[in-house]
Amino acid sequence: MESNMEKECSALGGLFQAVINDLKVGIPVWEDFITKATKLHSQLKATILSTTSFLDAFQKIADLATNARGGTKDVGTALTRICLRHKAVEARLKTFTSALMECLVMPLENKMEDWKKTVAQLDKDHAKGDLFGTVESGTRTARWPSVS
Repeated sequence: MESNMEKECSALGGLFQAVINDLKVGIPVWEDFITKATKLHSQLKATILSTTSFLDAFQKIADLATNARGGTKDVGTALTRICLRHKAVEARLKTFTSALMECLVMPLENKMEDWKKTVAQLDKDHAKGDLFGTVESGTRTARWPSVS
């Protein structure tokens, strides 16, 4: 009975170590993701600035065509409609860009240090054998650190 329990505990310890190793391997991947998402955010902001300048110049051409005499009024009206549609796309791009930073990158950056500390602490506790308490009536009681 006791050797069976020892085998099970050993198997659980091996499984726990495998999970910790997977977490350690995953941290650089998450950091790379955050870095790439931050670069994407920067590029999108630059794109938004360029698009805004372009659409302002485009609107000036549309206004010029609308205010001219003759048949260019219809062309100016069509250009104004195109410009308005592109400004709507620009607004959605701004929303996406801000959401990318505020709802993805910043929360992940804030949690990364906690994740690193938690993984390191779990690994250290497992190495010391401190995750489990004493054997009481044939079962081990777990003392898991609080993870929030």
